[in-house]
Amino acid sequence: IVVVGVIKQFTPSPNMSRVFYGIMFDAGSTGTRIHIYKFIQKDPVELPVLDNEMYHAVKPGLSAYKDNPEEGGNTIRQLLRIAKKTVPEDEWRRTPVVLKATAGLRLLPEDKASALLKEVRDVFDESPFFVPNNSVSIMNGANEGVLAWVTVNFLTGHLYSNTRRTVGILDLGGGSTQITFLPKSRKTVQSAPPTYIARFNMFNHTYQLYTHSYLGNGLYAARLATLGALGADGLDWKIFTSSCLPKKFREDVTFGGTTYKVSGIPDGYAGYKLCYYEVMKVIKGIVHQPYEVKGSSIFYAFSYYFDRAVESGLIDSSRGGAVEVRDFKKRAKEVCNKMTKYRAISPFLCMDMTYITCLLKEGFGFKDNTVLQLAKKVNNVETSWALGATFDYFRNLNIH
Repeated sequence: IVVVGVIKQFTPSPNMSRVFYGIMFDAGSTGTRIHIYKFIQKDPVELPVLDNEMYHAVKPGLSAYKDNPEEGGNTIRQLLRIAKKTVPEDEWRRTPVVLKATAGLRLLPEDKASALLKEVRDVFDESPFFVPNNSVSIMNGANEGVLAWVTVNFLTGHLYSNTRRTVGILDLGGGSTQITFLPKSRKTVQSAPPTYIARFNMFNHTYQLYTHSYLGNGLYAARLATLGALGADGLDWKIFTSSCLPKKFREDVTFGGTTYKVSGIPDGYAGYKLCYYEVMKVIKGIVHQPYEVKGSSIFYAFSYYFDRAVESGLIDSSRGGAVEVRDFKKRAKEVCNKMTKYRAISPFLCMDMTYITCLLKEGFGFKDNTVLQLAKKVNNVETSWALGATFDYFRNLNIH
């Protein structure tokens, strides 16, 4: 597992602040995002200050270009142009550029994923930025959860407080979903599968986290799994149906460069109860319930948790906010039982909200009154693993 430490490579003289930048690409299943961070190191022995972040995203994700890697490389070139405008020219050769791919590429055949990664490396090599060894890779799912936890706890000020009070994270991507928190109970550690516990040192503290990434349980992959389409054969003639979709809905859906024919059940039933039964099959027996999530730990939920809460009207997009698990359930019922009303927003909103409800309750085991803090940003910085991964790279690099 990753070990994140204080950035020591950028040690300024005692009376001088040092400004430096880092560029992190998040190559997700539904889009590629660039995070350009500006740091100020005021004191050699203290944490650097994150001055600001420039963020931009393009769709679709790299995996959509599995049969045309060159076109995938062009999306990276497009984002690098933004980096050249953001980072001062005299800092280019010192600024590391890194890409980490997540579930979208994990779900691809190895040869297709390798061709995409090679294309990205070639694009990086022709850029004016510093390209470290292993600058382009597929991220281990456990690291994804740990580094997202680092990001959120850094931004909320919990990493450098002496109270050791931290917040947990719930990240729902397109291809995978992560849960990570610092257990308070020994029983949580003892009852968890051994691979779900990550021990590491960070910012002069040793942490033992509960963390796991569920590949195939991200929102878009779960849609296909609910429909019985994920990994299915004969896609050119099969139509995949679900009670979670409006009866008259029929459409081609593309995920990871593969297209599926999807529809509601024209002469059948639709609605929350039937939909819940369908999505249960994707979760039951797959998602482990940590011993203590029924307790009072605070969890930040982001990515598609946030997006679907906004789309269904649970929270305001500019402010985010706190919701209880039962709020997802209540809104899922409303959306499913008024599917025609919500179809203009998204015909998949019923399925998505029901899946989130089921994942939280039947999967992780959260109680109805568990409060989740929904946030796209904390202190104006995106909630994702990218900042934690940038810290990790600076710790491992020696750039002068």
